[in-house]
Amino acid sequence: MNSDVERKILRLVGLGVRGRGAVVGVQQVRDAALRNRLAFAVVAPDASRHSLEKVLPLLAARRIGWVEGPSASALGSAVGRESTAAVGIVDRQLADGIRALVDAGTA
Repeated sequence: MNSDVERKILRLVGLGVRGRGAVVGVQQVRDAALRNRLAFAVVAPDASRHSLEKVLPLLAARRIGWVEGPSASALGSAVGRESTAAVGIVDRQLADGIRALVDAGTA
């Protein structure tokens, strides 16, 4: 993922959190997935193995799309925290926008 796409994703994630269209943290992402509210997830590649083991199998089991995005500190900074391992997108339109960015960035 190039830095331009990463920057755009961070902006959209920050907007989603401010607009209550996203949830922050592994436990919040898990809760949203279990309640069928989660549309997409952005996971930090440098998150701890333990955090990834808690969230990635659930996302796969629920067939929820996710992307390995910016670092935990960059992701956290976008949502007003020091760092975070995962951000879940609950707003469907926002999820579609991030998914389109990711697809365009890898093409």
